[in-house]
Amino acid sequence: QVPFTVLQGEGVEYLGHANDAVIAISNYRLHIKFKDSVINVPLRMMESVECRDMFQLHIVCKDSKVIRYPCHFSTFKQCQEWLKRLTRAIARPAKPEDLFAFAYHAWCLGVCVDEEDQHAHLCRPGDHVRYRFEMELVRMGFDLQNVWRVSDINNNYKLCSSYPQKLLVPVWITDKELENVASFRSWKRIPVVVYRHVRNGAVIARCSQPEISWWGWRNADDEYLVTSIAKACALNPGVKVPGGVPHNGSSDGSEACDADFDSSLTACSGVENTGTPQKLLILDARSYTAAVANRAKGGGCECEEYYPNCEVVFMGMANIHSIRNSFQYLRAVCSQVPDPSNWLSALESTKWLQHLSVMLKAAVLVSSAVDREGRPVLVHCSDGWDRTPQIVALAKILLDPYYRTMEGFQVLVESDWLDFGHKFGDRCGHQEKVEDQNEQCPVFLQWLDAVHQLLKQFPCLFEFNEAFLVKLVQHTYSCLYGTFLGNSPCEREMHNIYKRTCSVWSLLRAGNKNFHNLLYMPGSEQVLHPVCHVRALHVWTAVYLPASSPHPLGQDDTDIYPPPGSQSQEFSGRCLDRLPKTRSMDDLLSACDSSSPLTRTSSDPNLNNHCQEVRVGLE
Repeated sequence: QVPFTVLQGEGVEYLGHANDAVIAISNYRLHIKFKDSVINVPLRMMESVECRDMFQLHIVCKDSKVIRYPCHFSTFKQCQEWLKRLTRAIARPAKPEDLFAFAYHAWCLGVCVDEEDQHAHLCRPGDHVRYRFEMELVRMGFDLQNVWRVSDINNNYKLCSSYPQKLLVPVWITDKELENVASFRSWKRIPVVVYRHVRNGAVIARCSQPEISWWGWRNADDEYLVTSIAKACALNPGVKVPGGVPHNGSSDGSEACDADFDSSLTACSGVENTGTPQKLLILDARSYTAAVANRAKGGGCECEEYYPNCEVVFMGMANIHSIRNSFQYLRAVCSQVPDPSNWLSALESTKWLQHLSVMLKAAVLVSSAVDREGRPVLVHCSDGWDRTPQIVALAKILLDPYYRTMEGFQVLVESDWLDFGHKFGDRCGHQEKVEDQNEQCPVFLQWLDAVHQLLKQFPCLFEFNEAFLVKLVQHTYSCLYGTFLGNSPCEREMHNIYKRTCSVWSLLRAGNKNFHNLLYMPGSEQVLHPVCHVRALHVWTAVYLPASSPHPLGQDDTDIYPPPGSQSQEFSGRCLDRLPKTRSMDDLLSACDSSSPLTRTSSDPNLNNHCQEVRVGLE
């Protein structure tokens, strides 16, 4: 008999016994059931499996968890058999359809006669995600008549397969010039605008490195496009604060609505009608040494002499290989049993918090340039799909309170990570036909950790809570949803992933109270200025330091999928063990159990109801 409730579309492939447990491997997860505890791990979450001490398995997960000796086998042969089964089960898929997200979605459609309605209700994200590009243009106040235009040069991804089909550029830049720029930028990832500061008109743009090489190549159209971005900002200057006092980003939301100042916008039709453009900041995420070294491979960095009214700054962020090594060290330190006596020095040696500190400093630099100085910023690294989205997306969170809401955060991830070609398939290790295993790296997880640091420092300015981020970490790797499958928007469209899988935002939706931050104060327009020093950062214990022992029955946080008929309802059932605790109780989970009524008066009157609402959490 299968020892767990089978999910929609899940099929059990292996079922057996160890000395003290029942083991099952399905097409989605590994399930190990003991007499009084259970282990549940999605297969795609598992990075490796090893045999230790001849009779025991050792499982290493991509989100940093390490499951030591989950069960004991009676013979070495039996242990090797299960090792081979697990190794085959976690191997890279031969084709995308082998991932469980496709089977799960097919089952969801099969249970409803009206498939279109069922798909829209359970699987698709909201309109704010589906029409994000158009809605963001309106929200940020781009002047699409005189200053900016949406280019269709990338229709059907014919210019760049890792870019979205619609690109925002200055209105006087022609498609022919964009083609010439693409020939000069790595992977044809040209400079395009992704954010505009409503009050001063400064923008954030992104791209990949220029292909300078050792020959010192130049491209006149590239130089013209970069300087044109700064000129366009002067043409579309934004909304002025009454009295002529520049907005400094410290508004508390008491100022009048932006619409009251529409008359202050200057209608300009040409560069000659505006003031001198602000000096554009080109932020290169790499160190100067790394940027110059890239010239040997045909890359390089901009020369200020050739880009007038521009300043180049290098941030010294580490590449994916250094980040991968740092994460592996962090995982090893956090999984040590017992707790090492030299914990602090061991943590320091991983350099994980140091890397987070540099990322935050880069985002603060971008935010300050845009908000305080009114300067446009162009961000890039080498290819523009790892460190670049980390900096850009983090800076947008600092600048814009919309991205601190659940709805805005979804738009942010879709726009800056998925639309602009972060290689989730390669970085998360679930891409088929991968030739270079060194492409795997927790880039998105590292960024989520940085968001978690902001949440810690500004606990009242985010609509979502820590559980929201933890779930996002889990489903980045689980392959239950199709949101993070593939390496580019072109690839996802080619495999029709959007229509054939469920969206993770159907779980992390704004109406899901389990992921609401109870301390959130809506209406604040505050620009965030976090402390970036390493001493101000914290280890993300909910992700890196989970309980090392198996969860007791009823506290499993992976087997928490409700039946399809209940997905539109609020969660009920067992608590999420990683929700922030609001009381000084050692075991909030047991307090939520109906058999153990709360006996202590809580300062939070919603605690009892909240515990009931989160007793079942969608994975």
